[in-house]
Amino acid sequence: MIFGIAELIAFVSRTITLEPGDVIATGTPPGVGMARTPQRWLRDGQRMTVRVERVGTLTNRVRLRGGTG
Repeated sequence: MIFGIAELIAFVSRTITLEPGDVIATGTPPGVGMARTPQRWLRDGQRMTVRVERVGTLTNRVRLRGGTG
């Protein structure tokens, strides 16, 4: 990540009040997915886990919607 977690939270909280459960989505940096050789994408059934030190862990399962590819 270009900016640290504390810096992101400080930036966002200058504009809005963060509430418990809020998620700050930062996007995807270059070199992930399409930019890799070979390309690499999340697939149906995979799990994506993110961890923030001293905050916690969040795990979501990837689900493919019918007809989207």
